[in-house]
Amino acid sequence: MNTNDLTSVAKNSQTRAIAKTITWRILATLITGVVVYLYTGEFGEASKITLTAALILTVAYYLHEEFWQRMRRRY
Repeated sequence: MNTNDLTSVAKNSQTRAIAKTITWRILATLITGVVVYLYTGEFGEASKITLTAALILTVAYYLHEEFWQRMRRRY
């Protein structure tokens, strides 16, 4: 494998991680929103909680995915 091949693999891994992050977050956000709304009965409060959680968890998931990609490349 030459350097260009390694660069391509790294970009594809990062692109895949971002795509997985986005699609998972959409599904999980919908579920969270419904559960919080059912619990609180307030759309505004449910929206604030859901959006805050979505932002925090999106970053956490991406960092988690990147960590495992780096571990895979090392070992």
